[in-house]
Amino acid sequence: MPFATDLALLAEGRRYAALPQVRLLEAIAAEGSITRAAKAAGVSYKTAWDMVDAMNNLSPQPLVTRAAGGRGGGGTQLTEAGHALVKVYRAIEAEQHRMLAALHLDDVPATLDLLRRFRTMRTSARNQFLGRISAIRTGAVNDEIELELAGGARLVAIITSDSRASLGLEVGGEAIALVKASSIMVATGLGDALLSARNQLTGIVASLTPGAVNTEVVIDLDGGNSVCAIVTHDSAERMALAVGQQATALFKASQVILAVAA
Repeated sequence: MPFATDLALLAEGRRYAALPQVRLLEAIAAEGSITRAAKAAGVSYKTAWDMVDAMNNLSPQPLVTRAAGGRGGGGTQLTEAGHALVKVYRAIEAEQHRMLAALHLDDVPATLDLLRRFRTMRTSARNQFLGRISAIRTGAVNDEIELELAGGARLVAIITSDSRASLGLEVGGEAIALVKASSIMVATGLGDALLSARNQLTGIVASLTPGAVNTEVVIDLDGGNSVCAIVTHDSAERMALAVGQQATALFKASQVILAVAA
């Protein structure tokens, strides 16, 4: 009999995709539309985009691309990397089912339920960026860690020297940067302005989602990454933010949390 195993693909200890993500990727490949894919996968339109953004940010190569028109229109399709991920996942899943069927264990469901408790950590931080450490500058108390993201953008984090040592961070290694959406400011028309915020990621506004008080702003970056910020309605209106407009996400290096595979 088949068992629910919550299979997740890992690479170098990092969780790339589990069944909900793979089902969404398959729906995107079949439908060519994020709206129809979300419906087919049984998730909301916003949840579908959140999943896509998270996967693209954590993958060395984008898994999903969107055609001109952004979230308000245009098509959505899988890249070669996206198709390959789905193919690998389904092949491993089939082998897993055959292996479990051959074991003839008396209490497979209970055993799997126990194993499921040891899943990879999840975080509430909306923004998660996979990067390669390009520089480390050490100080008496804190160290500055520079990450290079897909597409060439650079992100800087300031952490304690003890944290850098305990995480085993080294130039050339990989790390994931976590940044809360509420910690990010959005600016337009900066020109040559000099700012104290070390992190300045410029891209194109992909979506604006108004809530009761605030507006969620998603900015697409080069390389398939995206960054999400939460701003007040007044701020969004004052800046006349619009989909397709160039904007910059600003946040301090001290607001970045770094994580590595255990």
